[in-house]
Amino acid sequence: MADSSWLERFPQMSRADLTVIRKSLDGAYRNFSREYGEAIESFFEPLLQFLVWFEKLLITTPWWLVLIVCAGLVYAASRSWKLVIGSVVSLLLVGYFGMWEDMMRTMSIITVCTMLAIALGIPIGIVMARSNRTQAIITPMLDVMQTLPAFVYLIPVVMLLGIGKIPGVIAVVIYGIPPVIRLTNLGIRLVDKEVLEAATAYGASTTQRLFGVQIPLAMPTIMAGINQTIMMALSMVVIASMIGVKGLGQPVLKSITNQYFTLGLLNGLAIVALAIIFDRVSQAYAKRTQAHLQGFKHD
Repeated sequence: MADSSWLERFPQMSRADLTVIRKSLDGAYRNFSREYGEAIESFFEPLLQFLVWFEKLLITTPWWLVLIVCAGLVYAASRSWKLVIGSVVSLLLVGYFGMWEDMMRTMSIITVCTMLAIALGIPIGIVMARSNRTQAIITPMLDVMQTLPAFVYLIPVVMLLGIGKIPGVIAVVIYGIPPVIRLTNLGIRLVDKEVLEAATAYGASTTQRLFGVQIPLAMPTIMAGINQTIMMALSMVVIASMIGVKGLGQPVLKSITNQYFTLGLLNGLAIVALAIIFDRVSQAYAKRTQAHLQGFKHD
C-alpha cells in the first residue's frame, strides 16, 4: 500500500517540481535580459550598421550593375558561361515580377550570415580536428543545434534582443553553422597522414602544415559544408521574417496568413532560384578546387 500511494503521488510531485524549476529559469533569464540586454545590443551594433549599409548598397545600386557583378562572381567561381546565363536569367525574372528589392534584402542577410558562419565555423572545425576531447564536447552541441526546431531559436533571441535584423541574423547563424563546422573537422581529419609526414620532414611548422597542406586538401569538403550552410540559411528566411527580417520571406508569411496563393508561390520560387544559384556556384567552385588539387597531386 505504501508503495502504491507513493507512485500515485509521484507524478503530482514531479509536475510541481517542474513548475518551480520552469518559473525559476524563466525568471532568471528575464532578469538576465533586463540586466545585460542593452550591453549585448551595443555589442551587436556594428554588425547591425554593416547589415543596414550592405542592404542599402544592394537596393540603391542600379539593377544592371548588380547583374554584372553577380555574373562576374559566378564566372569567377564556376568558369561556366551556362551557369552565368542561367543565373542572370533567373535574377531578371525575379526582378520582372517585382521582387527585386526583397531579393536584395534576402541576399544581404544571407551573405552576412554565411560570412559569419564561415568566420566562426571554420576555426571551430579546425580546433575540433586537432583535439579529440574538443570534438567530444562540441559534437553533442551540434547535434542539439541541428535537431532543435527552428522556432525554438527565436524564443531566447527575441526575449534578449527584441524584434529586428540582429535577432534574425543570430537565429540564422545558429541554425546554419553546424554543417561547416562538421565538414571542416571531417575534411582536415581525412587528410592523408603520409602527406603530413612529408611536410614535417621538409621542416614545415604546425601552422605551415595547417594552412599549406591540411586546409587546401580539405577545401572540397569545407566547400560542401559552406554549401549546406547557405542552403540552411535560405531555409530560415521565412521563419526569420516572423521577427522582422525583411526580404522574400515576409511576402510568403503574408500569403500564409491572408491566403494569397500567387504572392506566396512567386516569392517561394524566388527563394528557390537563389538557392539553386548559390548551390550550383558553390558546387562548381568545389569541383574546380578538387580538380586542381588532383592535378597537383598527379604532378
